[in-house]
This record gives sequence, structure tokens and C-alpha cells, in this order.
Amino acid sequence: MIQVIQAERKYDLEERTALFGESIIRLCRTVKQDNIVSPIVNQLVRSATSVGANYMEANGASSKRDFINKIFICKKELQETKHWLRMIGSAQSGAVSLGLEPTKKECQELIFIFTKIASSSRSNE
Repeated sequence: MIQVIQAERKYDLEERTALFGESIIRLCRTVKQDNIVSPIVNQLVRSATSVGANYMEANGASSKRDFINKIFICKKELQETKHWLRMIGSAQSGAVSLGLEPTKKECQELIFIFTKIASSSRSNE
């Protein structure tokens, strides 16, 4: 039963993007901050958590064009998040860096998903 629920969540982008944002928040809480790291953490949290918010907006879009635009924003925010994950890995070492790989992998998978949604939506337009 648990496997079925987990499989359903994997394809539930609303839940998946929320879990992604939450994982970034948890990750950032473990980061020792200083004058260099603090702005990176801020940008990382902002870009990662906006993915879910923009996906929610896409689901409530007023038109196909509006939907596609929001999906592209999700993709762009994920690409930005990928950049900030790299920067936080460079700025930190040890435990934080070790926890980055699964987060980077999920980020890349979400980029692929939103790229596919965007291209499929545009071809059906």
C-alpha cells in the first residue's frame, strides 16, 4: 500500500514540487551562514519554493497561453535552483555537500518533466 501511495506522489506534480521546496528549506536550515552564503541561501529558497507556487498557478490558468507561460516559469525557476545548488555546494563543505546529490537529481528530473510538459503543450497549441 505504501509503495502505491509513493508511486502516486511521484506523478503528482503538485505534491512533488511542494516536497521539493520543503526539502530545500530543510537543507538550507543546515547551512552555516555568513556574508557570502546568506544571499545564496536566500536565492535558493526563493527559486525552489516558487516552482510549486507557479505550478499551482499553471493549474488555475485562464488560458492555454497562460498555462504554458507558467510552466515555462517553473522550468526557469528549476534551472535557477540548479545553479544555486551548485553555488551552495561550492560555498559549503562536509555534511551539506553530501546531502546535495539527491536534491540535485530531483531538480534535474523536474526540469525534464517541465520541459516535456512545455513542449507537449506548445505542440498541441
